[in-house]
Amino acid sequence: MRNLRRESSGRGALFLVLIFVIIISVVTFIALSLRVDTVDESLKNDSVIKTLFVLEDKDQPLFTDVFIYYPVSHRGALINILGNTGAIFKSLGRVDRIDAIYTEKGIEIYKSEIENLIGQAIPFYVEMNMSDFGELTDMLGGLKVFVPSPVDVKTDEGDRWLLPSGAVTLDGDKITTYLTYSKAEESEAEIMDRRQNVMVAFLSALNRNASSLLKKKSFPLYAKKLTSNLKVNDLRSLFAEIANVDSERLIPQTITGSHRIVDGKELLFPFYDGQLIKDVVKQASNSLVALDDTSINRIYVLEIQNGTTVQGLARNTAALLKSTGYDVLSTTNAERNDWEKTQIINHIGNSEIAKNLGDFIHCTNIVDEEIKPESEDSYGSTTDSSANVDFTIILGKDFDGRYVKNSGGK
Repeated sequence: MRNLRRESSGRGALFLVLIFVIIISVVTFIALSLRVDTVDESLKNDSVIKTLFVLEDKDQPLFTDVFIYYPVSHRGALINILGNTGAIFKSLGRVDRIDAIYTEKGIEIYKSEIENLIGQAIPFYVEMNMSDFGELTDMLGGLKVFVPSPVDVKTDEGDRWLLPSGAVTLDGDKITTYLTYSKAEESEAEIMDRRQNVMVAFLSALNRNASSLLKKKSFPLYAKKLTSNLKVNDLRSLFAEIANVDSERLIPQTITGSHRIVDGKELLFPFYDGQLIKDVVKQASNSLVALDDTSINRIYVLEIQNGTTVQGLARNTAALLKSTGYDVLSTTNAERNDWEKTQIINHIGNSEIAKNLGDFIHCTNIVDEEIKPESEDSYGSTTDSSANVDFTIILGKDFDGRYVKNSGGK
């Protein structure tokens, strides 16, 4: 009798264990079935992926970039957030450099303030420190950058920085040198351009190494060198998307503004009370989605003419448009200075790009020039001065330095 009870008790316990195992299995299956891919979910809400990349050294950001990527066209834009960008930051309760937020408050608050700066949400961030970035560079087989002239600099501490010139592939140690060396004659803008080149090279390396990088077994090794607000599987999904970027046509853009000294610090205040950077980011995002691949295949060249008596208007407008990725070949005075309405002359017959340019400055007065075969002199050079530019902008009295006021008609 006692043995029967023990057998019955044993079967009952086994039955309970089996039920427990089944329940756990069902719950796990349901959880996996319902698991939402964070990147896919983000793409349902916004077809453009926005990611904040920060490379830091000793708790100071060396560069901060908002990477905007449109998976359909494999096109992207890279907006550089300069560390000395100034504003009244709520998180600090004072006017200061934006990179002070990173040092004092950390990446989450830093991302939040950058979202306020650009006027758009940034769902994801990827943070890298210098040591890990060097190792990551080696894992990716080096980063390809262009060094215009040989670097041979000796520091006050006796260290020596050496880099070859030309298009070179730098390993982890050399890329650290490339990011951190400084020359007395080098401007802050040149230093930031150099660091921007590293971000472009990094994205190019992701593309080049995508097949090995994205393997389930190998990706966690790369992920260990990164800090993100995404779990490893979601981070892999993000890199699977952005690794497809066409880095050859990726053009970095930088905030433009006026420099002012505040509490002994030289700060860069974005033009038009910060509205310009919001417009630039919005323009970049919209362009990636709205324009077909042939329309965004190259940089468009502008000529800007001042048709008013306002001194420096063409030059200031050139700085404005360069920040959006246009190339300005020249700024000149128009044939007369009483031009009433701002006009865009479309030399290439691309109405979509002309409208996109017009939208940015609120100009609807667009004239399509008749496209004619190029006339060449005996030396093979074109005689038409407009042949070197895609669009000419003639600034009129209705242009206030940022927008055309009450634009409408010719």
